[in-house]
Amino acid sequence: MAELSRTTGVSVPMIKFYLREGLLPSGERTSPNQARYDQRHVRRIMLVRALADYAGLSIADIRELLAHLGEPGRSLHDQLGVAQKAVTPRREPGEGEEWDRAERRARELIERHGWEEEPDSPAMQAVTGVLLTAEGLGYDGMLDRLDEYARAAELIARADVAAVAERTDLEGMVELVVVGTSLGDALVAALRRIAQAEVSARLFGDDSEGPRCPEGGDGPPGGDGSGPRDDSRGGDGPPGGDGSGPRNGSRGRDGSGGGDG
Repeated sequence: MAELSRTTGVSVPMIKFYLREGLLPSGERTSPNQARYDQRHVRRIMLVRALADYAGLSIADIRELLAHLGEPGRSLHDQLGVAQKAVTPRREPGEGEEWDRAERRARELIERHGWEEEPDSPAMQAVTGVLLTAEGLGYDGMLDRLDEYARAAELIARADVAAVAERTDLEGMVELVVVGTSLGDALVAALRRIAQAEVSARLFGDDSEGPRCPEGGDGPPGGDGSGPRDDSRGGDGPPGGDGSGPRNGSRGRDGSGGGDG
């Protein structure tokens, strides 16, 4: 156990805690007071740390998630979906006419893009909440461009899943879904702000001419005005048949985003 501690950087008392809580399988017993641990134990400890440190999951949530890994009858897609759902913030559903209208708008958006998602999933509740707020603030320009946001999200999702597909072990994939989603959210937010500054400079930098629309129509600014293209058919996305990016996989599983994943 001392060697396992040195390899992972996790203290021996913490490793013993993981063993007691069922987060780490026991090592191969070599004597009454000694056990042998291998690379599987190293990977499991790193995964538990990622779930706790990056995703902020409780011990109970981590235990539940780990219980689904390698579960007979579950496809890889479903298991990764469980991981994505575990790190998706939850919000309580609203009620009333305004909420119903936002929920209907969210459902129609998902259907237009051929995606599949349970209406009460954390992700759908989050989308509905955003649309409700945008409508209440009168952000019609944002609401009129929901399909452009969705196309951009699919491009990002394809990159996420391609990165996950390069991993060869399940726990490594789950770790990337958990940590990669958190890091990816931060990366996309930062790049978005840089791109906003660049596009703003192109549109409004010369005040003498006044605001002008991006070349190529009323799509989102993107240099040539074309915005993100919908390359979801036959593109160079991650393996998955039609290259359309990850589905949530909500049918037939209790799992997500998960690059998602």
